[in-house]
Amino acid sequence: MDKNIELLNYIHQNAQMGIETIKQLLKETKDENMKNVLQKHLNEYQKFYDMADNKLKSKNIEPKELNLLSKAFTDLMINLKTLRDKSPSHMAEMLIQGSTMGIVDMTKKIKEYQGVEKETLDIANGLLQFEQKSVDEYKGFL
Repeated sequence: MDKNIELLNYIHQNAQMGIETIKQLLKETKDENMKNVLQKHLNEYQKFYDMADNKLKSKNIEPKELNLLSKAFTDLMINLKTLRDKSPSHMAEMLIQGSTMGIVDMTKKIKEYQGVEKETLDIANGLLQFEQKSVDEYKGFL
């Protein structure tokens, strides 16, 4: 399979996971500062999702969506983890853990997929930098 397509699908799914997670947390939080940060990050994930989506469609490839089981499991875990503690600090901790996994995975993918189109690599690096900045922002809520 084409390495560009594989990396674009990975970016697409990674951004989709961010979108799903943040939408879920937006329903749970009452804190206005947290809501503002989450909304801003939702918009960023949406940009990366759209970039990967458009690039795949320009190659006549239908993007791979997250499977329903992954989405359901993520929703369930967020619901369980926020059942007792909906504080911004607890949500920030959850988001830092998720973003850190994203940073590790994206760093590996970027190294693994050297030689892909510059535009694809730029999108991957952009998502990586966004995740790194997000962690720093979330730290402010701890």
